[in-house]
Amino acid sequence: MGMPVTVDIADAPSTLIDTVFDYFEEIDRRFSTYKTDSEISAINRGDVPVKDWSREMMEVLALAERTKNETGGYFDMRKPDGSLDPSGIVKGWAIRNAAGMVREAGVNDFFIEAGGDIQSSGKSASGLEWSVGIRNPFNMDEIVKIIYPRSRGVATSGTYARGQHIYNPHGLDRPIADIVSLTVVGPDVLEADRFATAAFAMGRDGIYFIEQVSGLEGYVIDIEGRATLTAGFGDLCEP
Repeated sequence: MGMPVTVDIADAPSTLIDTVFDYFEEIDRRFSTYKTDSEISAINRGDVPVKDWSREMMEVLALAERTKNETGGYFDMRKPDGSLDPSGIVKGWAIRNAAGMVREAGVNDFFIEAGGDIQSSGKSASGLEWSVGIRNPFNMDEIVKIIYPRSRGVATSGTYARGQHIYNPHGLDRPIADIVSLTVVGPDVLEADRFATAAFAMGRDGIYFIEQVSGLEGYVIDIEGRATLTAGFGDLCEP
């Protein structure tokens, strides 16, 4: 997926970690828009009829369509050129599935992170609560907030690392310039990820959208460096 992946599993055999990384490699081969031989690239070229799309592809595209409906169209996997790009949802989906594999192996203490999106469970090998740092988008070496997700998922969308790669489907000619970073905490990483992407596309109004969705909390940093958080976000900052 063109991003680093970190897996920390307390007291787990190395074979389990290998299984998780093998899974991420499989997802990358299927969903990468950068690989010409991936399934999504073949679909966008028109090489694969719908009846031959994989079960995983159908599941992700259905989730993307559901998210589009739930966000008033602010999440849209169809790019302006008409091609499909499920990147805004497949990362959280893959991390959630990897977490399920770890739990099925009987392990409840783990931390899985891919490109800034995180699913944790239980505690670290030292017996401490897992913590997640939110970076200062204007100084990547600085952490501006530490949260304790307690088995919830965390996802961050922003333009500070990759530039303007998120667009507003309702205003393609208007770059998102009023905010630079939006972190969402949800019941699991998939819920956090799919709503973080859509909320960022809303610009400054995105944090108010997150406030209204049950089970979600958010923390946004605007272009002036000011932070706005949802009503329950402060509870996540207590160890």
